[in-house]
Amino acid sequence: MVEPPAKRPKFTRGQDDYLPGNIIEIEVHNFMTFDHLTCKPCSRLNLVIGPNGSGKSSIVCAIALGLGGEPQLLGRATSVGAYVKRGEESGYIRISLRGDTEDEEIVITRKINTQNKSEWLFNGKVVPKRDIAEVIQRFNIQVNNLTQSIEKKGETLNQLKALNAEQERDVERVRQREELLAKVDDMKKKLPWLKYDIKKAEYMEAKEQENDAKSKLDEAAKTLNAFKEPIEKQKREKSRIDAKYKKLSGLINDNAKKRLETLEMESQLEVQARGKKKEIEDLRKQETSRQERIIKAKEDFASVKLELENLPAYEAPKDQLATLKDQIVELEGLATQKRLQKSDREKTLFQQKTKMLQCLDRLKEMESTKNKLLFALKNSGVEKIFEAYRWLQEHRSAFNKDVYGPVLLEVNVAKREHADFLEGHVPHYIWKSFIAQDAGDREVLVKNLGPFGVPILNLARDNLQIEPFRITRELHALGIYSRLDQVFDAPKTVKDVLISQCGLDHSYIGTAESDRNADAVSDLDVNDFWTPENHYRWSRSRYGGHKSGIVEPVHRSRLLLCSDAGEVEKLRQRKMELEESVANLEESLKSLQNELRLIDDEAAKLQKEREEIINVVQLDKRKRLEIQGRVEQRRRKLESLEKEDDPDNIIMQLNDKAAQFHAQRLKCALEFKRLLLDAVAFRRSFAEKHMASIEFDAKIREMEISLKEHDKFALQAASHFEYCKKDVENCRQQLIKAKRHAESVAVITPELEKAFLEMPITVEELEAAIQDNISQANSIMFLNPNILAEYEDRGRQIETISDKLEADKREQACCLTEINVLKEKWLPTLRILVAQINETFSHNFREMAVAGEVSLDEHDTDFDQYGILIKVKFRQAGQLQVLSAHHQSGGERSVSTILYLVSLQDLTNCPFRVVDEINQGMDPINERKMFQQLVRAASQPNTPQCFLLTPKLLSDLEYSEACAVLNIMNGPWIDKTSKVWSKGECWRSAAGLA
Repeated sequence: MVEPPAKRPKFTRGQDDYLPGNIIEIEVHNFMTFDHLTCKPCSRLNLVIGPNGSGKSSIVCAIALGLGGEPQLLGRATSVGAYVKRGEESGYIRISLRGDTEDEEIVITRKINTQNKSEWLFNGKVVPKRDIAEVIQRFNIQVNNLTQSIEKKGETLNQLKALNAEQERDVERVRQREELLAKVDDMKKKLPWLKYDIKKAEYMEAKEQENDAKSKLDEAAKTLNAFKEPIEKQKREKSRIDAKYKKLSGLINDNAKKRLETLEMESQLEVQARGKKKEIEDLRKQETSRQERIIKAKEDFASVKLELENLPAYEAPKDQLATLKDQIVELEGLATQKRLQKSDREKTLFQQKTKMLQCLDRLKEMESTKNKLLFALKNSGVEKIFEAYRWLQEHRSAFNKDVYGPVLLEVNVAKREHADFLEGHVPHYIWKSFIAQDAGDREVLVKNLGPFGVPILNLARDNLQIEPFRITRELHALGIYSRLDQVFDAPKTVKDVLISQCGLDHSYIGTAESDRNADAVSDLDVNDFWTPENHYRWSRSRYGGHKSGIVEPVHRSRLLLCSDAGEVEKLRQRKMELEESVANLEESLKSLQNELRLIDDEAAKLQKEREEIINVVQLDKRKRLEIQGRVEQRRRKLESLEKEDDPDNIIMQLNDKAAQFHAQRLKCALEFKRLLLDAVAFRRSFAEKHMASIEFDAKIREMEISLKEHDKFALQAASHFEYCKKDVENCRQQLIKAKRHAESVAVITPELEKAFLEMPITVEELEAAIQDNISQANSIMFLNPNILAEYEDRGRQIETISDKLEADKREQACCLTEINVLKEKWLPTLRILVAQINETFSHNFREMAVAGEVSLDEHDTDFDQYGILIKVKFRQAGQLQVLSAHHQSGGERSVSTILYLVSLQDLTNCPFRVVDEINQGMDPINERKMFQQLVRAASQPNTPQCFLLTPKLLSDLEYSEACAVLNIMNGPWIDKTSKVWSKGECWRSAAGLA
């Protein structure tokens, strides 16, 4: 008879109020949504509160994974690397447990990384995972308690076999298709090698053609050389005759040139002889008039000489010219100084005018209302508001609807105190914002105005509800006379945005009377109002219902009624100073111009006087030089006439020269005769050599005609040889490329070569075979492309499950014999245990003013059908009903389930429990009752530590001293820093952050 297993020892709570195995501290780093989190739960009930996405479930995952759980258990990811925070490489989970004694330290650390590797540490030392499992098992901590029955394995096995049987035909078709495609792949491997063989044959053929062309070229070159030798010999002989021919030609040309020169010399001598005769005749005629010309020349010379002697002497006024020159230089120096002064003053005037224009522009900007507001925004920290406003003005036509902004420019407030109220109520970012009424316009504004650092608002009119303006008599009696949305003017869109964003329709304006009766005003449901001195705000607690108020002083407006009067006055004073300075400079410049004009006029007058004197001096000099020139001319003419020779001597000399010329003419005639005889001899020899050269030309021409035919043939042979060489090189490159491509596709192995022998031997046949096999493969249709992988994977699962099922059946057979023996022992114990659960469950329900019971649903030996029947009644009228979706609401089922779990606490021994979404579907009433039961259960001696996760603070609850609150109110997108409150701070902390 098999003895039942011993009961686990009961754990007792120590002086620190913790049970052995309780979680003392949880620390995570780079884990899921957390950068770093440290929390220290209390020993009993712990609430983890935060909106969806804030990281509540991350704490559950940390507990499960940190205490030896597998990732598949959590249903989030199949690998531990997926729990490392995005963007990080590694992280860790560190959990501290309470040992058997208060001094025993148990710290379990699990380091994880994105490569799905884990490292386990126990109290800071690296250990294998089995050591961690032993520690977890020691405290009966179960994070991996899933079970699976033999029947479920059998059903799974049958389902897998049925699926594989259904898919066998499709799998066969897939395999057939894969065989066809594999065959196609082999054929495609042969295709480039066939093309390589074709290229190789083409290369060999081109090589043979190249060799043949080379032989023909050598033969043509040999024949050409045989024809060239006789031609060269004839050309050398012709060159020798041509040399003699050219020499005779030169002699003939020289003879002709000498004859021409002899004739020209004879002609010149004849002309010179006739010239001498003519001179003799002229001399005889001119002698008669020479004496008359000498007398006339003497008379002219005496007349001009007398005129020169009678010309009076003229002396230039040198002192007067020097005085005039000094005066002119002095005036020019003075004019230069005046011009420099004028240039300096013109430059100063230009600078002053530029400053005045800048001052005017600045003054104009300061005096403009919009510019003053823009300057106020800029001075408040919006550095690029002018650029943003300018961009909007330039691109207004590009928007679908009207765009407004900055908001400060669109608002007009009449009274100073109202401006103080409005500016104090509206956040600063609103004043610098731009408003769009269309989603597309908003995207354009965000894209283009984003770099300028200004916010973009979009008006959503669907949810806009503005209360009508109305002041009751009670409010009026207390000094309330207006509302904040009524004291300013703005475009409707801008006004709607201010009201919706800032709640202006709920803020009232009062007088000093309202200041004195502030409490009375708040009693009339006015929770926000302004007086000339103060701003009052009241808020009501969501939990206790009590009211609290805040009073703040009213600050003066710095934006709406901005004033730069001092700056404007300074600019105006500066403008007046600049205008006065410009006027003085212009007057001074005009005076300088007048002085410079007078100086220039005086200098011009003196210069003219000096030039007139110089002109008189130069005129006298020219007149005297002219007369002196005429005297010298008449003198030379007279001397020339007197120096002429005696005509008789001259005539005799001329006759002698003429006789000499006639003698030289005779010599020229004799020389011409000799040259003429030489020319005839040269002509005869020249004709003979010329005829011989012509004969050689004819012979050479005939031989060259024959040579050209052979040369043409040789050129054709050379051209053909070059073409063949290029063709061979081209074929060689194609062959190399084809081989490289073929080797890249497949390297021929003995197996592949054997397979190639069974394939077509031509490219066309092989390509046709490839296309046929592809067509056959494509004709095999199936819906699931991954069916083969699924089939094979399912086959492996069938084999694994079959082996496990057989082992389970053998173990089941052994266990059936034990079951019948044990049934008589455990069934009464089970009935007693269920009765205990029923007693606790009924008591818990009675505490909530409802009824409930728990009973055992027995089914003889069909143990799979055994179960727990939970019956509840939430209303006075009616009977107990089995817990189901047909009879109870979701909240009622949640309450029943939680209370059943609470009833089990005394019957199962474990260090802690974790429950997520504890108040899912509950109304505030059941929420309160359930929480009171949890607190009561957690307050019992030796109850397990409990973690409850909820997305919000439980409605209207007074948190017990047995509760610690971990409030994660910040979303995962902000900061993952969380805070733990001790028992005494639980209620205040939770309420303050709700």
